[in-house]
Amino acid sequence: MALQLPDFPWDTLAEPAARARAHPDGIVDLSVGTPVDPTPELVQQALREAADAPGYPQTHGTPQLREAVAAWFARRRGVPDVDPDAVLPTVGSKELVAWLPTLLGLGPGDVVVHPEIAYPTYDVGARVAGATPVPAAGTLQTGPGRVALVWVNSPSNPTGQVLGVEHLRKVVEWARARGAVVASDECYAELSWDGEPVPSILDPRVCGGSHEGLLAVYSLSKQSNLAGYRAAFAAGDPALVRRLLELRKHLGMIVPRPVQEAVRVALGDDLHVAEQRGRYLARRHVLREALEGAGFRVDHSTAGLYLWCTRGEPAAVTVDRLADLGVLVAPGTFYGAAGAEHVRVALTATGPRIARAATRLGQSTW
Repeated sequence: MALQLPDFPWDTLAEPAARARAHPDGIVDLSVGTPVDPTPELVQQALREAADAPGYPQTHGTPQLREAVAAWFARRRGVPDVDPDAVLPTVGSKELVAWLPTLLGLGPGDVVVHPEIAYPTYDVGARVAGATPVPAAGTLQTGPGRVALVWVNSPSNPTGQVLGVEHLRKVVEWARARGAVVASDECYAELSWDGEPVPSILDPRVCGGSHEGLLAVYSLSKQSNLAGYRAAFAAGDPALVRRLLELRKHLGMIVPRPVQEAVRVALGDDLHVAEQRGRYLARRHVLREALEGAGFRVDHSTAGLYLWCTRGEPAAVTVDRLADLGVLVAPGTFYGAAGAEHVRVALTATGPRIARAATRLGQSTW
């Protein structure tokens, strides 16, 4: 039987995208969170210097890369005890999100719990494995079935909501009592807007000092403008990482050696991350002020690359109205039924284009 998967959401934006492109001043595309700023020069230089790479790279990553990841967790995430051997580079974070249920051996009868409003790949990954995806706002909504994997996403894509230490600790305790793995997608953790650090699932306050059954997933696409490098990693339970590593060796899921070196260098430099955060913060201020002036309410959005907005109308109506202004956004329905009246507005356009979007919003009559 052929695998039944939903349509790729962004393909359904073709009609509003065409209308937005027809705007006399051009489209301001805020529908996809793809970075538009340059890759930092020190990272480009690292890639160039590692370009002579005739041999096969290590699936596990170089020791130097894994040590850099462990040092980054200690310095930036408040996690002092990541074992470098429990680090695994991945070909972007989406690859791991999509294939983790399969790599864990999940199948019919297994339940994969993910947030009620969520990135669609959590659902798709469960379906590919033959498991049952269950969107839930809390653990009490998981229903029957053997829960084998629990996804948490903080900061959230699309809502920008951050889960606190106590919330994460309860999820970990609940999952451990059932023998389930907790995978935490933390790809936007360096982009916090309220001055508070974003807790990791591996934080000792969350996990009690043990990483058993836990996996933190992180990408450099957003903090370092490395989406084109497919540069990410996972870390956590040493036994779980060893299990994933052995399978990935067989399957050829390997990060190229030059990219591994670029990641190592990027993780060691906090300055470029702070500079990029400043760019996004400035764009966020301009865009949020314009959206609220046009009658939108911004919910959550305390971290990450998006503003989660509503005007109290169906998401498709909002998408069409903004497309008429030459501004393309993503409907909340891409992320689940609970997003029916929201849109996700990305900060990933240049400052001048964000300013154009703000001007159009200010001149609109809703």
